[in-house]
Amino acid sequence: MDVIYAMKKYITEMIDQAGPGMKVLLMDDETISFVSIVYAQSEILQKEVYLFEKITAANREAMKQLKCITFVRPSVDNIAMLREELRNPKYGQYYIYFSNVVSKQDVKYLAEADEHESVREVQEFFGDYIAVSPHLFSFNIIGCKAANQWNRKCLQRTVEGLTSVMLSLRKCPAIRYQANSDMTYKLAEAVRQTISKEASLFDFRRTDVPPQLIILDRKEDPVTPLLNQWTYQAMVHELLTIQNNRVSLSHLPSVSKDLHELILSSEHDEFYAKNFASNFGDIGSNIKELMEEFQRKSDQQGKVESIADMKKFIETYPQFKKMSGTVAKHVTLVSELSRLVQTYNIMAVSELEQEICCQTEHSKSLQEIRALLNHDKVRMVDKLRLVMLYALKYETHTNNDVHGLIDTLTKKGLPEKDRRMLGYVLNYGGQKKRSSDLFGTQSPISLTKRFFKGLKGVENIFTQHTPLLAELLDQIVKSKLRESQYPFLTSGETRDRPQCVIIFIVGGATYEEANCVYTFNKVTPGVKVVLGGTTIHNSASFFEEMREACSGPQIREKDGSSYRMT
Repeated sequence: MDVIYAMKKYITEMIDQAGPGMKVLLMDDETISFVSIVYAQSEILQKEVYLFEKITAANREAMKQLKCITFVRPSVDNIAMLREELRNPKYGQYYIYFSNVVSKQDVKYLAEADEHESVREVQEFFGDYIAVSPHLFSFNIIGCKAANQWNRKCLQRTVEGLTSVMLSLRKCPAIRYQANSDMTYKLAEAVRQTISKEASLFDFRRTDVPPQLIILDRKEDPVTPLLNQWTYQAMVHELLTIQNNRVSLSHLPSVSKDLHELILSSEHDEFYAKNFASNFGDIGSNIKELMEEFQRKSDQQGKVESIADMKKFIETYPQFKKMSGTVAKHVTLVSELSRLVQTYNIMAVSELEQEICCQTEHSKSLQEIRALLNHDKVRMVDKLRLVMLYALKYETHTNNDVHGLIDTLTKKGLPEKDRRMLGYVLNYGGQKKRSSDLFGTQSPISLTKRFFKGLKGVENIFTQHTPLLAELLDQIVKSKLRESQYPFLTSGETRDRPQCVIIFIVGGATYEEANCVYTFNKVTPGVKVVLGGTTIHNSASFFEEMREACSGPQIREKDGSSYRMT
């Protein structure tokens, strides 16, 4: 199972079906992201696609010599714009592909509008999601709940995206949901109804043990999105933010203009593919090796003394130039990460975060939190997160001093809207909202595991915490995932270990959890897992998620548009 491969295969097929000749790719705001994240522009140019246009763009120039490959979501607005496009075609031929199921009525509308008979193809290609990496997908929706209820439009978009993922991977799974979450049940039921309605699309070859779709709720593990991260990809997202595999550094005056936007793609960047899951401590030495290799090749490039040398220079120059860009990109990124870590004392903050989550010494944790709250170098957002983690961990402790910590933050200038986050985090994912033993302090088995882990010691004090998802993966592979906590939607499903699992987190996944899945897939033969979420969180976006869930009537997408409650 590989969502990058699935998406790329669709796009390649679209382009190939148009045949030889110059082509234009016409997309909407969402499908532009679907395409750009898996295909480099240089790759598409090699397939004679020379122009990229948005269907919403006004005054597009008519170019009848071009074939138009149209890839859009089957929304009401897109259908209306396509009908207008076909009535006054700007291109010679149209090959129309929808990213999800399109109604027969909408196809009829398009046929009626095609007065010039310019349409050559109309198909459904189920690429209705952001394929972040082979094992990770997202819908880029922040704030999918309000008062613990789905927004109608947001639920519909999530159902469409999830069914698209299943169709692109050619899986018709047994569906499981989180028993203590009404939202996961509603999503599971809506997906089941779609599978039933579109039964012919899901008529894949059956396996002895069917694949599973397991739907989780972010509230079950509110800790993971609040932590500082130390693997490369997760750290970049936490400190700089990754949006559709792009990182903006335009706010840094010391960075040259050509490095203002950096693309981080394991498909097109060999160094990133090898190191996205590496710890930050290893990245420095790996960057050093990359620079030394570049230096050697740079010295070789400088020796042009014969015709043969010139020929070799011309042949190797594109690879040399690409390597030069890779070195500049990662040196810039790592330098900025290092600056932020030093400037804001993030190592000390992260060490304390890990201690709060993984140790049980309340008085020691409280004393250390108070010390860092009075540390001038520590950012206010990091101070707030420390108190939020403390509030989650010691919510029912008799000597809980959340109010004293809040008073300290208030005196330090914490704004009112941020002060409310302490209440939001408990409302969102406090002990009463969860069914699992998140901190391993309630059940005898969890306490025993923690005891033996303490005896063995910790290899890295910054990576003591493991997401709840890691425990669930272990239970899945051992066929021990409790039905009382994660029931099947329909009875009669086999309890044997599945070979293919799609895990979806309502409320958003994280790169730390994606790393768990990546590692699990590498070391677990016979089982493949793909992870998805309504979005991919860092702590800033998770703050927004909780704020919307606990106080706001509005569901906002990352591109700035909004879904209003109805």
